[in-house]
Amino acid sequence: MTIKNAIKNNLNPRPTLLSIGVFFSTAMLSVTAMAETASETQELHEVEVTAEKKSDTKPVKGYHAKRSTSATRTDTELVNVPQAITVITRDFMQDQSMQSIADAVRYVPGVQAAQGEGNRDQLVLRGNQTTGDLFVDGMRDDIQTYRDLYNTDRIEVLKGPNGMIFGRGGAGGVVNRVSKKAGWDPVKDLSVSYGSFDHRRITADYGQGLSDELAFRLNAVYENSNSYRDGVELKRYGITPTFTIKPGDKTEIILSAEYFKDERTADRGVPAQATRTGTLTVNNADLNRRPYRIGDYDQFFGNARLSPTQTETTAFNAIISHAFDNGVQVKNSTRLAFYDKFYQNIYADSPVSTTGTLTISAYRDDTKRENLINQTDITYKAKIGNVEHQLLAGAELNAQDTDNKRLTGTSVNGVSASAPYANIAINTLARNQKSDFTVAAFYLQDQIVFNPQWQAVVGLRHDHLDTRYVDAFNNQTINVSNNLLSPRAGLIFKPSENSSLYANYSTSYVPRAGDQLIGLTVSTASFKPEKFINKEIGAKWDINPNLALTAAVFQLERENVLAADPLNTGNSILLDGQETKGLEVGLSGKVTDQWQVMGAFTLQEGEITKQQGAGNSAILAGSHLAMTPTRTFSLWNKYQINDTWAVALGMVSRSEMYAATPTASQSTLLPGYTRFDAAIFAKLSPQWDAQINIENLTNKDYALFAHNNNNITPGAPLNARATLNYHF
Repeated sequence: MTIKNAIKNNLNPRPTLLSIGVFFSTAMLSVTAMAETASETQELHEVEVTAEKKSDTKPVKGYHAKRSTSATRTDTELVNVPQAITVITRDFMQDQSMQSIADAVRYVPGVQAAQGEGNRDQLVLRGNQTTGDLFVDGMRDDIQTYRDLYNTDRIEVLKGPNGMIFGRGGAGGVVNRVSKKAGWDPVKDLSVSYGSFDHRRITADYGQGLSDELAFRLNAVYENSNSYRDGVELKRYGITPTFTIKPGDKTEIILSAEYFKDERTADRGVPAQATRTGTLTVNNADLNRRPYRIGDYDQFFGNARLSPTQTETTAFNAIISHAFDNGVQVKNSTRLAFYDKFYQNIYADSPVSTTGTLTISAYRDDTKRENLINQTDITYKAKIGNVEHQLLAGAELNAQDTDNKRLTGTSVNGVSASAPYANIAINTLARNQKSDFTVAAFYLQDQIVFNPQWQAVVGLRHDHLDTRYVDAFNNQTINVSNNLLSPRAGLIFKPSENSSLYANYSTSYVPRAGDQLIGLTVSTASFKPEKFINKEIGAKWDINPNLALTAAVFQLERENVLAADPLNTGNSILLDGQETKGLEVGLSGKVTDQWQVMGAFTLQEGEITKQQGAGNSAILAGSHLAMTPTRTFSLWNKYQINDTWAVALGMVSRSEMYAATPTASQSTLLPGYTRFDAAIFAKLSPQWDAQINIENLTNKDYALFAHNNNNITPGAPLNARATLNYHF
């Protein structure tokens, strides 16, 4: 009975003492009952909910990244992307004391570093050499130079053709550096390192929120180091300020600029020794050259003092994103970059003969480039029936202007390999070319969720490309236009929420532009784009929330191939067929709370599918691809002993590989090797920590990589670096 009913049932015009008593008694009983009922319904058990705060300045912690925007231009879990992807996180780069992109890809399946003539990053992705498939925050960064990692939060390596997302190039894969961003989680780090061969480096990373709407971050680096190679030096410095502006919950503006200068000695390593007698047949190992005295790792062939290389980069970036109330999200990215580069090298241009002599040649190369890129992405989520769609529509406008000149000197023959030094005047103009390249691209993509088990990603991109090429040296002008369609289709089956099986098909094109024109014997036919077709099936499994295992089987076909001419240093040739097939396995993350790992294993076979040319210069069908070993393996283990101490042990191994694609008369085989690395870490206080990294523990003599048959880089001997970090 409620209080209201008690009043109603006992109210009369002339209340008696009895009726009043009944009223109050009933009311009190009702109130008591209500209190008891309220007490019963309000009693709650204590529940503790905890979650790690996500940092806006360090979005990925540990060795395992779970999400990426690079592969689909949308924020997607890696387990739901039908493509092989490896993410090198900031923690892993710091634990390895990585110095370059070449260091990072040692732990990426299917990827090798090449020498790049000692003046640039050059990678081999699934058998395809490239200097142009390098991106920063999803935008092209394809000048031939070395990139520093001081302003890099993580490196995302996407294997297979990526034309639908990245446009021209992206053939064997792409490497995308994700920059550090300004945020409201404070960053105050200073790092100093010193090591073998006078390695000296300092980096600074400072950032904080200036107001509720504005955050600032500044990254800087300075390095002045020598090398295990005689006369080889490195000096670089860079600075990158970044601002993040959030005028509201749905709008974000990121503005940044970078000035970076890299100065070093262009080091092209050692030559091969004389060829054995006989006629080379396909992959006949008995007739291959070997690197010349690879144990003498410090000998410079040519002239180190007259082999400088310098690149100056100035770049401005702006990213604006907004989420509308109707669910539409828009992101616009702009990059304006100016590159100024020259390199001069005096280098070995022949093998060491049976009489102990070789040829030394020289040239100087100057390149100026301007890139202006604008990308717009529009995304929208929709549900039609029970099927979910994440739609992407985008456009890219790109203008690239390149000026390139080359001067050569007269080669010197008969130089003694015991004193391989030459002083050559470089004063003969050999190349003077200019290219203007524009792109207008449009693309559509749909990420479809049919049900909890089945998903798909389908997309199509159209690129319209205009190239104007002027060869002032030969008084020749060529204008070429291309219209290219790059499709992509992937099907995903999810046996569980944390695993997936996928199949993927994609196509990419590499038109002749920028670096692809340098050294090419130019004709209208030579402007026909290269075509790449990739077929891939794979599996991804998040073993636990912090540990991921991936595997992929692929077949990559390449047509109209642009390759280094093995018989004419500095020039390129066109090949008609190439194929790479392989298996890739990757492991990253925490096995236990104390044990972190990063591992990669690759089995692959890359070969020329059709004979190219005739006679001694013929490249025979079945010949192995350059810089493509059959097997690679790497594994890094870090174990946290306690709150203060941690140790790490790593191994890097590969089978033998060719320095250049073999011809009927020339081939150089780089022997396989296994190298061990180690590190020790100490947390000295909340503000101070230190680490020592040791490379090549067993002091192994080996050939690291090459550019061609006679430019082979010896691996570094036993060396160490000590790093002290201060967090203020």
